[in-house]
Order: sequence, then C-alpha cells, then structure tokens
Amino acid sequence: MNFWLLIYNTIFVPLLYALLSIAGLFNAKIRKGIQDRETLFEDLEKSLSSLDRSKKLIWFHSSSMGEFEQAKPIIQKLKSERNVNVITTFFSPSGYQNQKKYPYSDIITYIPFDWPSKAKKFLEMVKPDAAIMMRYDIWPNFIWQMKGKNIPCFIVDATMREDSKRMLPIAKSFHKVLFKNFVEILTVSESDMKNFRNFDIQSKQLMSVGDTRFDRVYQKSLEAKEKKLFKDNFFEGKKVFVAGSSWDADEDVFLPAFLKLSKYDKDIVLILVPHEPTVQHLEKLEGELSGKCSSIRFSYLNEYKGERIIIIDSIGILLTLYYYADVAYVGGSFKQGIHNVLEPAVYGIPVIFGPKIENSQEAMKMVQLGASKVIRNKKEAYRTLRSLFSNDTLRCQMGRLSSSYVNENIGATDRILKELYKTIA
Repeated sequence: MNFWLLIYNTIFVPLLYALLSIAGLFNAKIRKGIQDRETLFEDLEKSLSSLDRSKKLIWFHSSSMGEFEQAKPIIQKLKSERNVNVITTFFSPSGYQNQKKYPYSDIITYIPFDWPSKAKKFLEMVKPDAAIMMRYDIWPNFIWQMKGKNIPCFIVDATMREDSKRMLPIAKSFHKVLFKNFVEILTVSESDMKNFRNFDIQSKQLMSVGDTRFDRVYQKSLEAKEKKLFKDNFFEGKKVFVAGSSWDADEDVFLPAFLKLSKYDKDIVLILVPHEPTVQHLEKLEGELSGKCSSIRFSYLNEYKGERIIIIDSIGILLTLYYYADVAYVGGSFKQGIHNVLEPAVYGIPVIFGPKIENSQEAMKMVQLGASKVIRNKKEAYRTLRSLFSNDTLRCQMGRLSSSYVNENIGATDRILKELYKTIA
C-alpha cells in the first residue's frame, strides 16, 4: 500500500490535476468544476454548522447525475427509516448543478480534488459515520484515509466487466490494494462479483445484491403516472412510438422506417425525443421532415392539429413520455453506447434499439429474454416496427417480458440498506 500511495500521490495526482487545469482552459464544464471548488471548504463549514451533529451522518458520493440517480432510492429510503443526516458529493459540475436542491440530502457539495491534504481536511470536517461510493468513482486518498480513521466505506452498484481496464496487470495490482480497504463491495450481478474476486478480495467483502436502477425507474414510473403531459384521451385511437435520447445516427435509421410505416398506418404517432434538443438540431429535424410528414414541437402543443410527429424541445421528461408509448426506441445504440433501457421497460412495452449495446447488461438481457429487438439498418427498423404495430399479440407478449424483467429485479435498495445498517446500528 505504501508503494502505491507514493506512486499515486507523486505521479498520478499531480498529472491528473495538471491535465484538468489545461483542459479547463478549453472546456467550460471542467473550468466551472475547478472554479466552484475555490470556496468549497468555506461553504462546507457553513453548511455543517447548521447540522444536528447528534445524528449519524452518511456520505454518498457520485461522479455525476447518472450515478446519483442510482443513489436516490437508497437515500430516500434511508431518510424514511432512520433519523440521519446525509451529505452528497459530486465530481462533475453537471451533477452538482442539476442536483444541488435535492431535498433528501442535508448537504450537497463537490468532492475536493484527491490531494492527501484535501481528503484529510474534508473527512475531519465532515466526520461521516459511513460512506457509500456509487459504482466506480473511487478516489484513493479518501479511501485510504477513511480506512485509517475506521470509517466504514462501501462500493454500491459495483460492476466489473471481464474486459475492464482495471484487469490489466499494473492497474490490477493497484486496485488489489485499493479494494481491500472497503467494508463491502455490493455488486449488481453474480458475474460482477465473480470478476471482483480476481482482485483477491475476501469473500466477506463481496456480495451480489442487484442494481438500484430497477428500484429507481420503478419509483419514477409511479411518479410519472401522476403527471399529465398530455390531456386525457389525447392519444385515443392512436398507436404511439416514443424514440428517446436519439442522436443523428439513430434518427437516420428509425425516421425513414417510421415515415414509410406512416403511409400505411394512419393511426401511428411518433414522439421524438432528441438527446440534445438544441435549436440547430430541432431545425434540422423539421427541415428533413418538411413535405414528408407533419410535425409540431411539444412547446406548441396547444396548437396541435393532428400532426403525426411531436418533437420534444425540452429536457427532463423522457421517462414520463415513455408512459404514453406502445413501443419505444432507445437511442445511443448507433453511437457511443445505448442509454437507459429500463426507463421504457418499466411500463411493460417492447423496447428496440441499435447494435451498440455492450455497455448495457440490461439491454443484452432483454434481447435474450425476447423483450427487445436489435435493429441494424433502415430495413430491419421498418420490418420490426411494422410487425410490432400490426401484431397486437407480439407487442403485448414482448411488453409482458419487459415488465417482468424489471419487477423481478426490484429490491436492491433494501439489500444495500440491510448491509449499511450493520455498520451504523
């Protein structure tokens, strides 16, 4: 450990900080993360002064918004069951800025950069009774110092693929030392737990408990059903296709298929949800659709006159939109990797996507179960959409498989809290 502590703090940390500082000159997001940390400890001191320190304090850390979504069901149930304080930290500015008013955390802040002195100062100020690191954003100086201070630390929703770069010889040696400092590493699956065993971790430190993303999408789906994005009976007599988090590469495949299908099926409607609804992208879509199919932006819905395509020009409502779908497409699967397939699956509908799904165990499992189909080109997209919208039996059968898959995997939150309560009882 002393060897890796020396290497990490004399080479890796200074190099990482230098790279971030240089990148901050060109990247506004990174620059903001650096600037926002300038008053981190002063702001933290003020926030801590208002806490009731007679309560136990649990620290949750997430890299960004996606990981924090997985932490939310744990935090909310913890707060409902125990009289504790919760502090939440983020590494990225996007996570912090978008979640800094989250009501179930008593304090929300950035995590300091992983210099030994800053990690020591943070822990001495906060004095957490336990710490939960979400998924993979693990900063070694914090972990080593928590071990020295006897602060129990967990990794939750942990994953470890067989081809992970953490398995490479030098990285593996480093992580063997690092992982030994955790009370428990709670993995999303048995295969992940098996792969973690390659780091010579003791059996008592490893447990497969499931993935809180299932709990989170189920929780959010219940909330979404109460929201009214469209008037009652708005889609009566219609069949709704929701394409979520789509990029150009996705739209190049499913849009021609939808346009062709719409010539034969007059009851089909597309809700198109671009991943980045910039003005330029919205105008590009409208230009491509002009003369081919009627469309309207969601913000102009009060002027709706039966347009076949509704283009969503706002963010943060995708999961609620899936509630209206008969079939869903999940984007990213022709680009860098697929987005969240559980968000539509929770509503019990067929889910289709492109071929790049290796980043998602859920997508691969849904294909295996028969709840989803992969489309590789425009022809496959058309054939798949036509079969799903013309065959009610097939659509309902795939939908039931989607719903069952989500429902059978709910419960990770309870299993995680059971382990946490052993340390903070």
